[in-house]
Amino acid sequence: MKNPLKVIVVGASGKMGQALINEISNSPDLLLTGAIDQPSCPTLGVDAGALFGIKTDVIINNDLETVIKKGDYLIDFTRPEASIKYLELCIKNNIKYVLGTTGFSEEEKEKIFLASKNIPICFAPNMSVGVNLLVSLVEMATHVLHKDYDMEIIESHHKDKVDAPSGTALRLGEAIAKTAKLSLKENGVFHREGKMDKRKKNEIGFSSIRAGDIVGDHTVLYAGDGERIELTHKAGSRSTFALGAIKAVKFISTHSVGLFDMMDVLNLKK
Repeated sequence: MKNPLKVIVVGASGKMGQALINEISNSPDLLLTGAIDQPSCPTLGVDAGALFGIKTDVIINNDLETVIKKGDYLIDFTRPEASIKYLELCIKNNIKYVLGTTGFSEEEKEKIFLASKNIPICFAPNMSVGVNLLVSLVEMATHVLHKDYDMEIIESHHKDKVDAPSGTALRLGEAIAKTAKLSLKENGVFHREGKMDKRKKNEIGFSSIRAGDIVGDHTVLYAGDGERIELTHKAGSRSTFALGAIKAVKFISTHSVGLFDMMDVLNLKK
């Protein structure tokens, strides 16, 4: 392996962390050099690949500061409160950051933006190639349809997901709002209950489902008089997000600073 990209994964024993470790282990261009999880994690002290039957020679531990200098890249799909701490360590140690965490406040997003003046960050609520293509298709469809069609976003995730709507659903809503020259803050409708006024023109509606082990389904619905158009992406495995994160690592390897997303990685921006 010639000069592999040295990667640390946080949330290493979770479902997403394990998918990342598996895909990194199968990539000839990447090398796993660190695996981090919470102090309460039962797999601390275990090889990072043990849960899926491979040996990585990287032991899961709970102290990022002790291993961060072993890597050049950090991949993070955890929680906002943890990610902000990891962000500070990345700046301090000049580590390039691939960030797939969702649920950030506006203040936290501003911290990420400011950090990107010091290190390169790929920040995307969904790193699936298909979802980012969906965003591009939604922009095209919205351009044609938004004046005459009602627009709704329906998202489904597993029962353990704690933020709603999902970061991906919000990203789709932002794509609709930007293309239609609307404000998601003013036109987004996130709750409907009881007796309501009839739907207003230019509403962007959101519906969230939390059930079972659904990895992630997103549908953008355009409903007009006499017809409906639905653009849908369904994720069947977390490996699709892991593969996207690997593409993001390779993309930011050529940058020294800056804030990027998967539309940059996939060259989908107009």
